[in-house]
Amino acid sequence: MLDFLAKQTQLLYAAAYENWLSWQGRSMFEVATDWRRAKPAPQAIGLIGIALLGLLFCGLETAAGAAPNWTLDPSASVLTYQSVKKNTIVETNKIRNITGTLSSAGDAKISFDLNSVDTGVDLRNVRMRFLFFETFNYPTAEVTAKVNPAAFADLASKRRVKTTLPFRLNLHGVDKELEASVVVTMISDTQVSVASEAPVAVRVEDFGLLPNVEKLQQAANVTNIVPTASVSFDFVFAVDGSKPAAIQTVAAGAVGPVTTDAAKANFSDEECLNRFAVLSRTGAIYFRPASARLDARSRPLLTEVEGVVGKCPTLKVEVSGYTDSDGSPEANKLLSERRAQAVADALIVDGVPRNQISAAGYGEERPVAANDTPKNKALNRRIEFSTSKLAN
Repeated sequence: MLDFLAKQTQLLYAAAYENWLSWQGRSMFEVATDWRRAKPAPQAIGLIGIALLGLLFCGLETAAGAAPNWTLDPSASVLTYQSVKKNTIVETNKIRNITGTLSSAGDAKISFDLNSVDTGVDLRNVRMRFLFFETFNYPTAEVTAKVNPAAFADLASKRRVKTTLPFRLNLHGVDKELEASVVVTMISDTQVSVASEAPVAVRVEDFGLLPNVEKLQQAANVTNIVPTASVSFDFVFAVDGSKPAAIQTVAAGAVGPVTTDAAKANFSDEECLNRFAVLSRTGAIYFRPASARLDARSRPLLTEVEGVVGKCPTLKVEVSGYTDSDGSPEANKLLSERRAQAVADALIVDGVPRNQISAAGYGEERPVAANDTPKNKALNRRIEFSTSKLAN
């Protein structure tokens, strides 16, 4: 019996080698199509299948002569998400800067630069970045998936295949298993589109983002933002080393990478005001209780503030401290002054010019909420940033 199996194995390997010779220079989709037409005997499927997978994903070259790995084309790919406010008003936003790869083994990874969120309005962009996504802590989101090549064996002949694709989404530091109904289309021998057939529902609560929806509502003075986003996408992958082809999109002007804050030399006055106004609402500067000692968790936001100050060279920034109403007004004013000065000192140590920063404490004055609950008191304990023109 063992001799018989050994002999059959040798025959199968020989047959596989002959097939390999005939498959040289052909795409993996053409090979898969021929494999299905061949209809091998049932008893041979196991070993031949192993040999075929080994050839497809370890040794074969594509028609373009490159290894069968794929790279996302950011200029032709798009991700949009829709949200609803006031129960009926639908807004459509995009993430513009996307990168990704699909390996010959079927491992897919796509990264989204959340600082490239595009709502069409700079102030709304900044709110989404700092208040909702909290990009100073979580600048990117990532999708990973394992693609089964067998699901696309007919793609070369059909040119278009529908399937369900499980994937993992990492957003706001949380991993969640989801799935999407996708349509895979061969655009050319070296380009493939992977698009959502129907929107994917993403619940913000699953990613710890529900409190950030409330921040958006307060900043924009709107109500009833629905805590679920509907996400659609069209990702175009090209074989590594192939020449990119022009892709026609429905809204070509709204597709492709954009310049983010990190790449800008300076901001306009309006952009500066927008950023300081929103940074003041993050609530992401922390102190120890009844102390002016900055908590280490404040570092990401302070770094963001430092970057904005550096790109607003004509403005002077006041760091303003506030407290709740617990304790005496005199003690609260002193504590707010010390906290504001601690933030200003930290920014100066990090390189912000001393003449561009000042500090002031206002104690329990100017509350943003009634001091009647722990939640409201926390809102009143805050650091804000305001600006004025820098004197010559």
